[in-house]
Amino acid sequence: MSLAVNAVVDMKQGVLLFAHGARDSRWALPFEDIAMRIRERAPEAPVELCFLEFMTPGLVEGGNRLAAAGCVHVDVVPLFLGTGGHVRRDIPELLAQLEAAHPGVHWELRPAIGEVEIVIEAMAQASLAWLHRAS
Repeated sequence: MSLAVNAVVDMKQGVLLFAHGARDSRWALPFEDIAMRIRERAPEAPVELCFLEFMTPGLVEGGNRLAAAGCVHVDVVPLFLGTGGHVRRDIPELLAQLEAAHPGVHWELRPAIGEVEIVIEAMAQASLAWLHRAS
């Protein structure tokens, strides 16, 4: 195996999940479940669940934790149904702060989760299940 291939294989990757946040702490339960499932299925990958407002940690704090854990590549996953203002404006500004603080880390912004085909299909199937349930 060449040195370049070893460097790629040894690269520590992390996942930064980013949700809006709410005043009611119960709102975060489905997002905490997502983070837990990722941790269970990929225990080698550090995962941080972060919020835009009302809840902590924020995106920069969670990103700092991933960098401190040695991550050199972080997938930033917006847990939003669509690409609205928060995904277009807020996340890039916050990621710019992380890029400046951690120039050795590659922060890769992924599409809003609600725009991913398998998620759209899962929502359609769940909606159809209600339609076809026994009354």
